[in-house]
Amino acid sequence: MTDQSPARACGIDFGTSNSTVGWLRPGMETLIALEDDKITLPSVVFFNIEERRPVFGRLALHEYLEGYEGRLMRSLKSLLGSKLIKHDTSVLGTAMPFTDLLGLFIGELKKRAERTAGREFEQVVLGRPVHFVDDDAAADQEAEDTLAEVARKIGFKDVSFQFEPIAAAFDYESGITQEELVLIVDIGGGTSDFSLVRLSPERRTRDERQDDILATGGVHIGGTDFDKQLSLQGVMPLFGHGSRMKSGAFMPTSHHINLATWHTINSVYSQKSKLALGSMRYDIEDTQGIDRLFKLIEQRAGHWLAMEVEASKIELSHADSRHVAMQRIEPGLGVDLTRALFEAAIEAQLEQVRGSVSALLEKAGVGVEQVSTVFFTGGSSGIPALRHSVSQMLPNARHVEGDIFGGIGSGLAIEARKRYG
Repeated sequence: MTDQSPARACGIDFGTSNSTVGWLRPGMETLIALEDDKITLPSVVFFNIEERRPVFGRLALHEYLEGYEGRLMRSLKSLLGSKLIKHDTSVLGTAMPFTDLLGLFIGELKKRAERTAGREFEQVVLGRPVHFVDDDAAADQEAEDTLAEVARKIGFKDVSFQFEPIAAAFDYESGITQEELVLIVDIGGGTSDFSLVRLSPERRTRDERQDDILATGGVHIGGTDFDKQLSLQGVMPLFGHGSRMKSGAFMPTSHHINLATWHTINSVYSQKSKLALGSMRYDIEDTQGIDRLFKLIEQRAGHWLAMEVEASKIELSHADSRHVAMQRIEPGLGVDLTRALFEAAIEAQLEQVRGSVSALLEKAGVGVEQVSTVFFTGGSSGIPALRHSVSQMLPNARHVEGDIFGGIGSGLAIEARKRYG
């Protein structure tokens, strides 16, 4: 097969927040349009009760926000490596295994890519984080095996994997003119992944690149964790987080943590959860916060609030503050979320990121002064405090921003051609 023929296989970047599909074909863009003319499909499924059908991506978010009755599910990738993956969830009145939910979404990616490409794909290179699960090799392997099984079940015959930051490195390498020692910083919705890679125009033609990958590492922290911390510090105090019980103890935090975590929001609406809150109310000194929490649950407004927090996180990358109006819960209720509050809220996560980068350099036996380039990719890599945090560690490196949503999908497409022709 020549470089003038389309590749046989595609690359899929199934992301926590957004997903892409890449396919190398001569004279055309690598990433396939998945929703209208957009290359990303938000990793969201909405089960519309009125029409008894699943809806995906931006349309799913639109229908949910328009007030259609149903169930919104987001951050599906976070299920991999969690205990939930072995369980079922209630969808349109029936029990659906979480693995089938993943298959539904990844199957939709496959279907849309094939429709646009005008052909079927039987081979795929899937991106994966360096660690689905931190410090547990067996659980990490199980998460990869689960994803491979899902991919085969929806019709892929040959399934292989590449680390997401390595895929981003190959995408970056396609445009460089000289050798560079590059730290790839890939901050996605669910994980922060790092790779130290030697890249050059000569090396990119080689099939075997293992020797060029000096070290890989990562930590299970991403954009959804930053959302969670911003929510807990800035928003949840209005809903009773930090309230005192009559005994002097703090109100239990599980409801607030579940509301601040994308893939556990629905659990707060359960009868068991509501009964636990109801019995707790009698023991709380000031009931204003918990009463607002009841209103939020009554309206099933958890995802709406989480979207407001996420929008604030994004805006705080270039603004000093954002006002979140919550009059739907209570007239005049609102909060100003500031960049200073956000940065303080995520400092512990940034410390873990710095620790992971230090461990990576130590593992590779490379001094900070030897790194020539820091390449930022992934949807959460634009957070100024995070960039500053990593950049400060590497005084001699220039900083390059990749295609934060498309770089991994493009790199996986390059790898797919190498592996499958």
